[in-house]
Amino acid sequence: MNIPSSSSSGPLSGLKVIELGQLIAGPFAAKTLSDFGADVVKIEPPDGGDPLRQWRLVKDGTSVWWQVQSRNKRSIGLDLKTPEAQDIVRRLASQADVLIENFRPGAMEGWGLGPEVLLAQNPKLIMLRISGYGQSGPYRDRPGFGVVAEAMSGLRHLTGEPGRVPVRVGVSIGDTLASLHGVIGILMALHERNRSGQGQVIDVALYEAVFNCMESLLPEYSAFGAVRGPAGSALPGIAPTNAYACADGGYALVAGNGDSIFKRLMQCIGRPDLAQDPGLAKNAGRVQRVDEIDAAIGAWTATLSVDQVLAALEQAQVPSGKIYTVADIAADPHYAARGMLGQVTLDDGSALSVPGFVPKLSRTPGGHRRNAPALGQDTDAVLREMGLDDEQITALRERGIVS
Repeated sequence: MNIPSSSSSGPLSGLKVIELGQLIAGPFAAKTLSDFGADVVKIEPPDGGDPLRQWRLVKDGTSVWWQVQSRNKRSIGLDLKTPEAQDIVRRLASQADVLIENFRPGAMEGWGLGPEVLLAQNPKLIMLRISGYGQSGPYRDRPGFGVVAEAMSGLRHLTGEPGRVPVRVGVSIGDTLASLHGVIGILMALHERNRSGQGQVIDVALYEAVFNCMESLLPEYSAFGAVRGPAGSALPGIAPTNAYACADGGYALVAGNGDSIFKRLMQCIGRPDLAQDPGLAKNAGRVQRVDEIDAAIGAWTATLSVDQVLAALEQAQVPSGKIYTVADIAADPHYAARGMLGQVTLDDGSALSVPGFVPKLSRTPGGHRRNAPALGQDTDAVLREMGLDDEQITALRERGIVS
């Protein structure tokens, strides 16, 4: 199905956003805003642009990832190391609602683009700053990528099998979590600005965004001295929830940790004795005997295919599922029915499948207004909107300041 196009502008229509930085964290935050109608002007280096344009699998010279990360945005090529380009950014920021950057702390100040300058000329500006360790503290000047943040937050220590090298999540989860925290901060700041008329700075550290999702990790250590470790596919302290091998070589994920769900699960697998065992009626008792429970479930799943297991558990109303590959996702009717398997037509006429829009708003949903831009595709238009004429734009281009 074609991805929804948007002739209406979306709930963030009229919001002017300047995107600085590159790769994932800052651009993903801006992408989320642009999906819902914000006018995002992405500023890129004139020579090559955002490195994400070349990351992972490339089609006709451009990463297919780029078509998702930068859809609905406009691109202007600017050499931020030049005074002229810095002045252009200041002029753009003076008319913007939001500026997003994810450079190392101090870089913006070195270019004369720090918050003390930008908010002085535009007190209503909301400035999102995403960095590895935040704008303060003893680690602020360290380079920080998402993978380092995931380790520092405690997440990496929990992933993988006990006694083996901790594994990483297969996507840039640290960057994405920081981006989403940044978007939340922007929306809160916009709401507050409606009352005060004032902008502010939002300081998001990658490690803090991940740490914010670490649930009871710290209070458990504080109260009990417990240092939680990796547990493979199980979830310590909650039972039963695990991945169980099936007869066809696949795995079924089963979450039978609710009290009434556990009873239905045990009846389904032919273990009414466990369903009626008073010692297993509550989670605390099940945690003490989790190996016994897992063995019972595993013995049952080992006799059936994944599909047979899931069919039986669905009938018993036990939460369960299989481990999807992207091929499974692309063929799944629920993904399709929810509009999550979209298709866009690239500028060369070819089709590309891309994810749909999240979250889903009933009256003002997100939509596809334009494909991801070529480097500098909108430079002239943006500079003309600022008041520059063609002669001035040509002079800047000849000097390599814009592209």
